[in-house]
Amino acid sequence: MNPSDQREQLGQEVLETREWLDSLDYVLENSGTERAGRLLQQLALHAARSGYRLPFSATTPYENTISSTSQPPFPGNQELERRIKSLVRWNALAMVMRANKRQEGIGGHISSYASAATLYEVAFNHFFRGQTPDGDRDLVYFQGHAAPGIYARAFLEGRLSRKQLENFRREMAEGGGLTSYPHPWLMKDFWEFPTVSMGLGPIQAIYQARFNRYLENRGLKQCNQGKVWAFLGDGETDEPESLGAITLASREKLDNLIFVVNCNLQRLDGPVRGNGKIIQELEAIFRGAGWNVIKVIWGSDWDPLIQQDRDGLLVKRMGELCDGQYQKLFVESGAYTRQNFFGSDPRLLKMVEHLSDKQIERMRLGGHDPIKVYTAYKAAVEHIGSPTVILAKTIKGYGLGESGEGRNITHQQKKINDEELMIFRSRFGIPIADEDLHDAPFYLPSEDTAEIQYMRERRKQLGGYLPDRKMRAPKLEPVNEEVFKEFYTGTADHKVATTMVLVRLIAKLLRDPKIGKLIVPIIPDEARTFGMEALFRQVGIYSSVGQNYEPVDMDTLLYYKEAKDGQILEEGITEAGGLSEFIAAGTSPANHGINAIPFFVYYSMFGLQRVGDLVWAAGDQRTKGFLCGGTAGRTTLAGEGLQHQDGHSQLLAYPVPNLLAYDPAFAYEIAIIVQEGIRRMYVEQEDIFYYITVMNEPWEQPAMPGDVREGILKGLYRFQSSKNKDSKLRAQLFGSGAIMLEVLKAVQILEEKYKVATDVWSITSYKELYRDGNACQRWNMLHPGAGQREPFVASQLKGAEGVLVAASDYVKALPESISQWMPRPLIALGTDGYGRSESRASLRDFFEVDAKHIVLATLTGLMREGKIKAAEVKKAIADLGINSGKADPFSV
Repeated sequence: MNPSDQREQLGQEVLETREWLDSLDYVLENSGTERAGRLLQQLALHAARSGYRLPFSATTPYENTISSTSQPPFPGNQELERRIKSLVRWNALAMVMRANKRQEGIGGHISSYASAATLYEVAFNHFFRGQTPDGDRDLVYFQGHAAPGIYARAFLEGRLSRKQLENFRREMAEGGGLTSYPHPWLMKDFWEFPTVSMGLGPIQAIYQARFNRYLENRGLKQCNQGKVWAFLGDGETDEPESLGAITLASREKLDNLIFVVNCNLQRLDGPVRGNGKIIQELEAIFRGAGWNVIKVIWGSDWDPLIQQDRDGLLVKRMGELCDGQYQKLFVESGAYTRQNFFGSDPRLLKMVEHLSDKQIERMRLGGHDPIKVYTAYKAAVEHIGSPTVILAKTIKGYGLGESGEGRNITHQQKKINDEELMIFRSRFGIPIADEDLHDAPFYLPSEDTAEIQYMRERRKQLGGYLPDRKMRAPKLEPVNEEVFKEFYTGTADHKVATTMVLVRLIAKLLRDPKIGKLIVPIIPDEARTFGMEALFRQVGIYSSVGQNYEPVDMDTLLYYKEAKDGQILEEGITEAGGLSEFIAAGTSPANHGINAIPFFVYYSMFGLQRVGDLVWAAGDQRTKGFLCGGTAGRTTLAGEGLQHQDGHSQLLAYPVPNLLAYDPAFAYEIAIIVQEGIRRMYVEQEDIFYYITVMNEPWEQPAMPGDVREGILKGLYRFQSSKNKDSKLRAQLFGSGAIMLEVLKAVQILEEKYKVATDVWSITSYKELYRDGNACQRWNMLHPGAGQREPFVASQLKGAEGVLVAASDYVKALPESISQWMPRPLIALGTDGYGRSESRASLRDFFEVDAKHIVLATLTGLMREGKIKAAEVKKAIADLGINSGKADPFSV
């Protein structure tokens, strides 16, 4: 086709397009958007039925979702808000710079907040609600790397001191300091949610919004307009947790949830999508998941050009460039943009011929324009029926000068030079003299200035300051002792697994008139595995819409019953979702003033191992509740094999400081642990949470042997003593959890066949014993002249004669962690190595933790003490049927 024909065809296409657009405008003006939408659908359907497959696109053009003609009037004082934002920017920059001048390498980030300042300030001045008239409030998950900006604003509000800012990232300095990122454990009156472990903020925000609705539908909380906001970076969306639960939010119609994605196009090392377009990618993902998507790409400076673009040439050009090209445009001059962006078509150049290069250079992006951001936020909070995501285009390091703005090194930048500091000062109008600039001093206007008065009045109108964490729930009364008594008496001839004991206890707590409504059972699609299906009928499974179908098992007693006021949270196959819901419930005393008591019951293998980062976050934000690892232990879960058999979760619980970990063997132990947990967390309001492992192997539950409550809670007590007082051969056996039954079998063999007088100890918590031992050891080291403290293990084993043997269904490191405080060397048996698909008996033989190996370990200990001869041990190996030549389970 020759050039003349090409021009003619192009002109014809432009004419056709104009006719169609005019027709659509007519329908919109005369019949409204719904009719226009139906018409477009009918056109697409007509084309499909005619055999034409139209190109599919999950995205809209690369322009703002809300046109300039639909913008509401901006309600605030734009000039004052600009000045306030500039002060926050300066103090955030100064805080990081000063910290790194005082302590080289202390770290900090200035570029993330620099790009997001407008996104936050518009929200602080017009949307974030600290307290509504009905008592509700907005919950905000701040982007972790933007923490300096949040601190800087709190400084202007009078909530943080100059000394605290001076000691940014030096929390132990004189006068107190500030944490690197949002950490409620370290700043319990300020931060609410730890978010800098990327991906965890978004998924927790989704389940928080869902839990808010759960509380409302169950009548525990008023139904109102409180929102959950989650601020995240575009690079953060690569984390699976960021997007992994977004369909839950749309399925539940969580219009109380707003994501704000700061699309500055950069990760730590380079572009998020150098060869693509992250905003378009995220739009497709969220639209496909059913979210309301609002794109904020271009600032008001672009509006006149977009309004002129009747033929779509400018929008077409906007969509042609990849993010790597846009990043290049951000750091170049207006002349470069004129040539390389507008210069692709003479008609585009014609559009900007009235603009100077400097004017083109200063054309703002949408995420830096308060009017565009306000428009998006207002639309988001007013939207009904689905969650909203705002994709706001910004420049990373906005305002940091040539060394930082929009460049790949920006994320790691801690300092800027004096010349750039002067440019920054002048650009944002900070009243600091040139001679003072080198030290980047903080700037705090006097109390009576318009800026301070304005920002405080805005927060007053919106209900108070954010972030702000308080314990809002009152103390609970202790649970009636009658709830727990039945578990103290045992089960006689009836065999029960400890998982069923736990379920029975939860069922009783659910019926308690005082706290029953506060119990929150959470399960990840394993209720029938754990024997919890009886709770379906008792309290129902929560569903925001009730049950709009007749379940296939309707004619059974324990059918799958969903209800709008259901109490069970059945999360499906997602431990990350279940734990996020656990966190939402466990932080409810602070967030809502409601003492929700969550019991999250899951496969123990898929807890601390799979979602350990979320468990750490739970500890950071002072979550309360009970994590319950079901089917626990390496050998109790027969047949399931390597990936299901847990022999290390108890050890994984060690690093989390405020997580108490227990591995009970008996019903009464579970009852006492849960009773004490509720007392400590909800009566005394301690900021702790519990990990309890329970198993699926049934056995006859014994009665509680006297007053052993203290020992159970501290981690160790004598379960039974040998009746043979005359034997010269003595042993102390330590059992816990799933292996306790093997220990008791070993006692019988030792007593009857080898005449070894054997006492049995139940170790309910190695971690508590380990914590106590280290605390005593530390005290003794720091107080050499004072009375020396004795670890609980040592005090209990005084006078306990004989060899010491510990067996558990967990790795040997668990019992070995407390051996240093025992009176004699400990022989530890454990399940180091990968699991196998086998019967319990075969697994315990394979891992050498069954009764015969416990007997052998005891005899070996007696041999080492010179109490018996090696020949006797060799004979025992043969008699017990032990294969001395088999491979070490740790290495096969």
